[in-house]
Amino acid sequence: MDKLRKALSGRDNSEEQEEERGNIITQTEDTPLLRVIDSNSLSWSTRVKGFAICFILGFLFSLLGSALFFLPKGTILFAIFYTLGNVMALSSTCFLMGPVNQCKKMFAKTRIIATIIMFVALIMTLIAAFVVHKKALALLMVMVEILPILSYDLVFPIVHPICS
Repeated sequence: MDKLRKALSGRDNSEEQEEERGNIITQTEDTPLLRVIDSNSLSWSTRVKGFAICFILGFLFSLLGSALFFLPKGTILFAIFYTLGNVMALSSTCFLMGPVNQCKKMFAKTRIIATIIMFVALIMTLIAAFVVHKKALALLMVMVEILPILSYDLVFPIVHPICS
């Protein structure tokens, strides 16, 4: 569990010394910013619970949105619930690694294209439902939304070790 915590915190043993305060890994320097972060940080078990709750709710909202798609005028509800579910599932990892570290990793060189495609597809799904009122376009945007996730999750772990 400590390896997972260290990996998600984005800290490296060679870069800085670590010490445990409660269940949060912090730097040894005592700066005002670190004191604020340390006093407002969640324990590791709370972070895992927050991640699980947010991820499960995101999955359930996406599932509900998918079920609502087949109603006569369910395109708008589909877009709302599916997009909300994806945003919740995506933001669930903020509990594990923190929002700043999450954003840094999302906009890293290896992930920037997938991140942009995903956000554009999220917005286009809402536009397809609210403005254009086309089910097929909304469904296409959802497929475009899924592609960056699949491409990163399936291809990156295989290609990255070979290239590095």
